Amino acid sequence: MASFSRGLSADLDAVTAALREPWSNGQTEGQINRLKLLKRQMYGAAGIDLLLARLQHSA
Repeated sequence: MASFSRGLSADLDAVTAALREPWSNGQTEGQINRLKLLKRQMYGAAGIDLLLARLQHSA
């Protein structure tokens, strides 16, 4: 817990801005998470053609 607290203190400006600003990057993080999930599911299972088809289908 002490390490977490030191990390917050060290980056206090970023923490304050994150709490103060009205915008969020949640949409972007969600898309990245979805793409990483698809990549993990397809890794080693098929070639790039199948992966690209799956990415286009899920969009």
